[in-house]
Amino acid sequence: MFVLNRCLDRSVPAVRLRFFVVAMLSVFLAGCASTFSATVTQFQAWPEHVQGASYRIVAQGGQINNLEFEAVADAVRASLGAIGLVQAEPRSPARFDIHLEYGTTVTQSVVPGYAGPFPDGWAMGGYYGGWPGVFYAPPVVNYPVQVNKNTLSVRITDAQSQGREVYRSSALNFSDSENFIQVMPWLVRAVFDNFPGNNGQVRDITYERRRH
Repeated sequence: MFVLNRCLDRSVPAVRLRFFVVAMLSVFLAGCASTFSATVTQFQAWPEHVQGASYRIVAQGGQINNLEFEAVADAVRASLGAIGLVQAEPRSPARFDIHLEYGTTVTQSVVPGYAGPFPDGWAMGGYYGGWPGVFYAPPVVNYPVQVNKNTLSVRITDAQSQGREVYRSSALNFSDSENFIQVMPWLVRAVFDNFPGNNGQVRDITYERRRH
């Protein structure tokens, strides 16, 4: 009984460690699922009194006749309307030209996890306090994982200022989803957040996702 109690006493830190790590991971994953985060970089020299001014979205290169580009452009149109701009009629001159760049690249990151072949962490590692068996602190190591780097950049030029750039905003988000269209509405929201913002401003933005 003395040996068992001693073993149990020495196992308490390991047990607490395991439950603490599991709890923290659960909170972290729940937070990732219910929020969208992005880093936004904004530059602006936005002119005054432009409510009702016209714009056109300019497709370039592979964006021409591209259905994915049209989906992104539709989301951008909604945000442009919200800031008071009006889409120009086809073949009509527009004051503002809107240029879009977007995409997803796969990059690598690391996440902490238990070492060894067993997912629960109890049959891995060495001894805790000299006592073998299930009562010990399992080692934590970093595992490489693939993450998706999602980006959207909106650039606006002003025809009344000889095509000078008056707004540029880029949003960067990392996610485990390969579906760019799924995160695209959030990127669009981020690039126009607090429009036109301060020149040279970099911000981290988090939005609450609606739970279904």
